[in-house]
Amino acid sequence: MSEETDYYELLEVSRDASGDEIKKSFRRLAMKYHPDRNPGNKEAEQKFKQINEAYEVLKDEQKRAAYDRYGKQAFAGGMGGTGGNPFGGFEFNFGAGGFSDIFSEVFSDFMGGGRNRQAAYAQDGADVRYNMEITLEEAFHGVEKEITIPSTETCEKCHGHGTKDGKEAPLCPNCKGSGRVHIQRGGFFVVEQACPKCGGSGRVVTSPCPDCKGAGVINKDKTIKVKIPAGIEDGTRMRISGAGQAGSRGGQNGDLYVFISIKTHKLYQREGASLYVRIPISMCCAALGGKIEIPAIDGSKIELNIEPGAQNDQIVKVKNQGMTMMRSSRRGDLFVKLRVETPVNLTPRQKELLEEFRAESEDNNCQPEAKGFFDKIKDLFKSVA
Repeated sequence: MSEETDYYELLEVSRDASGDEIKKSFRRLAMKYHPDRNPGNKEAEQKFKQINEAYEVLKDEQKRAAYDRYGKQAFAGGMGGTGGNPFGGFEFNFGAGGFSDIFSEVFSDFMGGGRNRQAAYAQDGADVRYNMEITLEEAFHGVEKEITIPSTETCEKCHGHGTKDGKEAPLCPNCKGSGRVHIQRGGFFVVEQACPKCGGSGRVVTSPCPDCKGAGVINKDKTIKVKIPAGIEDGTRMRISGAGQAGSRGGQNGDLYVFISIKTHKLYQREGASLYVRIPISMCCAALGGKIEIPAIDGSKIELNIEPGAQNDQIVKVKNQGMTMMRSSRRGDLFVKLRVETPVNLTPRQKELLEEFRAESEDNNCQPEAKGFFDKIKDLFKSVA
């Protein structure tokens, strides 16, 4: 083995490397030294041929065992002879067989060669999107909705095969059912593409089904029930497996995706599991305190206690009166923002009472924030003077 570079060294692997390690290293080196990546580089072309020679031997267990024992002499003479070939009996046929077989084997991951051959024929159904609008109350309680969507179903006459006799279509004679063909272009480059005769399906429908015209499916609206869980949020996408359009020729049905949007509520605003509401209260209620009643999202009523001296924009928190939390028995909180309303359209008597109140309140501390503000103004005027 001293006459030429060792095969293991060419592929940059150890002598006890596994088959997967050898294949991985070959793929890396083949990409590196491929003539199409190194145009006009004779050294790269020679290296490319050498690593292909090495891989052709080391990928085969019997050839590898012979090489490990006898070196390259194992393939000279009786196993093909050199015949003037500088590569010890190997014929690099870049047409059928030879490197094209190696290329197909090693690079199948890049070109789809390792795919399931039945998958090309079977056609999965398309996914369907449905936009659903619900109320905030429905989002709180959860709801079941019945919807109708444009869809397809498997053709009963041909059982989804698209053929007149209802049987599986015959294999494509051009690609032998694989759905893919290899075309050699320029030197060593091999391209895999969909078979032009069958369109990549691997089978050819010569006599189409009269009902579905060879498609294997027919158009038909579908009515299904969709269960919306309690606590669902705006913008949530629900996936219902297999509820989309029907697959043909043994393919799987598509999925139904329901996108949830929640209508704007007249009273409440929502942020996650929390609810927010703005409630007007009278000036007297804010000053003296009192109780007000507001509707809850669950349909009940909440009695809210207003403490004396409540201020405008003050927030009162009511625990466990917010939205339902998905997959939980817990609830969020309700936040009530108070809006103190100044009275308008006063009667003469009301004006008289308010005037009395103003006169009584000028000398006491019933409005500490206002008093403090105007005291600061007085101090500011004094400093300017």
